[in-house]
Amino acid sequence: MTVLRSGDLLHVSQAASVQFHKPIMFRLIRVLDWPTFDGWMWLDGYQLDTKGDAVARRSIFVQPAGLRKVAEVGLSRPRRAPGTGLRATKGFFPRA
Repeated sequence: MTVLRSGDLLHVSQAASVQFHKPIMFRLIRVLDWPTFDGWMWLDGYQLDTKGDAVARRSIFVQPAGLRKVAEVGLSRPRRAPGTGLRATKGFFPRA
């Protein structure tokens, strides 16, 4: 397994831990520095549904050798079309 970075999309299956007999998709927030056994690690992130939306924030205990990286940071996020962002509007806040 290569270095994990915040934002990575991971496929977590039984190869990473027996608790994942039903695999999940997981968006990594950070690798936790909690004490653990050799060859294991704690990850903090979001479990995703089939549409890619976060459904639960979780801390999971896994073997990094069993993780499969689906996308690198920045590659899986859709880009906004120009002009679709939020803009400040004059007079938005009432005057005191």
